[in-house]
Amino acid sequence: MASSKVFLPLSIALLALLGSAVGAQLQVGFYAKTCPNAETIIREEITRVMKVAPPLGGPLLRIFFHDCFIRGCDASLLLNSTSKSNPAEKDAPPNQFLRGFGVIDSIKAKLEKACPSTVSCADTIALIARDVVLLDKGPFFDVPTGRRDGRVSIGNEALQMLPAFSANISTLKSQFSSNGLSAKDLVVLSGGHTIGNAHCFTFLNRIYNFSGRGDSSDTDPSLDKNYVARLRSKCRPTAADANKLVEMDPGSFKTFDNSYFKLVAKRRGLFQSDAALLDDADTKAHVLRLANASPDEFFRDFAVSMVNMGNVGVLTGSQGEVRKHCAFVN
Repeated sequence: MASSKVFLPLSIALLALLGSAVGAQLQVGFYAKTCPNAETIIREEITRVMKVAPPLGGPLLRIFFHDCFIRGCDASLLLNSTSKSNPAEKDAPPNQFLRGFGVIDSIKAKLEKACPSTVSCADTIALIARDVVLLDKGPFFDVPTGRRDGRVSIGNEALQMLPAFSANISTLKSQFSSNGLSAKDLVVLSGGHTIGNAHCFTFLNRIYNFSGRGDSSDTDPSLDKNYVARLRSKCRPTAADANKLVEMDPGSFKTFDNSYFKLVAKRRGLFQSDAALLDDADTKAHVLRLANASPDEFFRDFAVSMVNMGNVGVLTGSQGEVRKHCAFVN
């Protein structure tokens, strides 16, 4: 690995586990005896994928986030719908534009070949998320494993429970708190927006007709005017432009760093949920701290918050199952 990589000690991950009785059942190196090459297989495969499709880093990181917020980190997001009348999380509107499910299925197939019915899909996406961060020049950190896969996936739950890109700060804090995550976790994990792209439709209302007046000056007052002009040059209020992609962290969207916080501090966060971080004294203080911090400080915080999130609602022991294919229950 390049010298710029930061390798965080095991103690950081272990300290993050102490606050969760269920999470404490997870452990670093869970597959050391049952599938000793599991993490190597995942890293080699995701390295190969990222070489040919580097933009997948952001979506693969967000798959882990979107999964953990619905029924906990149990890979319920990966299950296919059983019928049109019973859509799974994957087919809920907030998840329809996620990418990388085929990559996960391919990696899971290699794990099944090496160690049948051993490595869960929930652990697979947690390890993939860690590795795409590393491959985008972020930190390496230990990920406790031992999660089991859930058998239920309900699309409406994604609509109700996933933090929306238009959410205000009270909603965001409430949603994170309900999952045992702090205001600091909210800010730090929002830093995942430092990599990847977003579709124009996710922020179009901020740059056109924000309050419904319909005139050209009707923009979100919390958004820097120069940034509005830049976004308008990329996204028009037309159906043709709705799905165009825009960098979430302009100039640094392929590099995992703390530049996202510098942008938010300058009122250049792409989403309303980014701007909302400045609407609360506690979250604003964390934004400003990380905007002026060294990359290593952000990396340490991110490692802890990722482990915290990875503990949410986990199934362990005899709970759930280990799916043979991530899109289907056994």
